[in-house]
Amino acid sequence: MQERKYIHIKARPFVSIITLNWNQTEITCQLLESARKLQYKPFEILVCDMGSVSDPTPQITGGNYPNTHVLKIDRYRDTGINAVIKQAKGDFILLINNHIEFTENTLDDLIAPFLNDHFLGIVCPKIRSYHKRNEIQYAGYNTLNILTGRKSIVGYGKTDRGQYDTPLYTHGACSGAMLFKKSVIEKAGMLPRNFFVYFDDMDISERILRKGYRILYQPKAVVYHKDSLLPSEKQAMNVYYNTRNRILFMRKNRNLFQFSVFITTFLIFILPFTAFKFLLMGQFRHLCFFFEGIWWNLKMRESR
Repeated sequence: MQERKYIHIKARPFVSIITLNWNQTEITCQLLESARKLQYKPFEILVCDMGSVSDPTPQITGGNYPNTHVLKIDRYRDTGINAVIKQAKGDFILLINNHIEFTENTLDDLIAPFLNDHFLGIVCPKIRSYHKRNEIQYAGYNTLNILTGRKSIVGYGKTDRGQYDTPLYTHGACSGAMLFKKSVIEKAGMLPRNFFVYFDDMDISERILRKGYRILYQPKAVVYHKDSLLPSEKQAMNVYYNTRNRILFMRKNRNLFQFSVFITTFLIFILPFTAFKFLLMGQFRHLCFFFEGIWWNLKMRESR
């Protein structure tokens, strides 16, 4: 390992917790309420509002949540969340989905591995379902499937019986809850442009790993994720971003041969199967967004 990858850690580093809010102030306040129980105290919480219809500031301010600030960012600009990371005061940044709820030792258990492993880039907790308390939603990532352009989640949907209670280095971080040292993300490159949602965590994971840092799954740290019941229109938009970003990720992070294998599989198998599925189910809006995701990549000359 090169010396520049060595991470010096304070005994009690300051943590900036960053979460996004977009027309879900009630959900965000539930996250903030759960932060009251955190045993680890040197932290701030930055709620980044992405242009909600109603300004969340009065409700969040009225909640008297500890060390919490509301910031306004433009969700249509690539630099929004990166600008917030740059101005964050913390030595560490915890990116957290507003659908997550903390347990009292979350921060302590996420920080602890950095004190012993000075080449860590990111640490992620075990994520369980909020409504099905023992159901696992994240226990690390498997290696990338070159044919599908996806990394499968270790343990997803399985009952937690302690089978994933051993810390391990993993192939990808989960953007729903990941802690990283601010200086590491500055060296590896800030959060990726163009992704917005889906595959952003895979992209930053690739750059972290290429720089020689490690990504650790830390099962002692447990958080709970609330599954959202999405209306049809939002589900259709998710199809767009999932399709668009899967192709974009492979363009950015794989060589010509690997991308050729992926795109051949996509065109011969994935495209006709997905189109037929949406037609069969009468989801014509989903089908349109699927092809728009493909078309976006055809229009974009550069993959950055």
